[in-house]
Amino acid sequence: MPWSKGDYPPSYKNQPKAIREKAVEIANEVLKDGAEEGVAIATGLKRAREFFQKEKEKKNDKKKG
Repeated sequence: MPWSKGDYPPSYKNQPKAIREKAVEIANEVLKDGAEEGVAIATGLKRAREFFQKEKEKKNDKKKG
């Protein structure tokens, strides 16, 4: 079942909005690839967190350099 910004897995409920929206986007793509919902939910959240962590590191690197 694909999710949207207003209809997302309960485990995303307490996540910051940006992470939640990115996780939904990623989870929907994982579903399209044929994964089960539980795998898609976990993968979406993990990859969204990684995405924003990398963005944060890029900003910090630019400030230093």
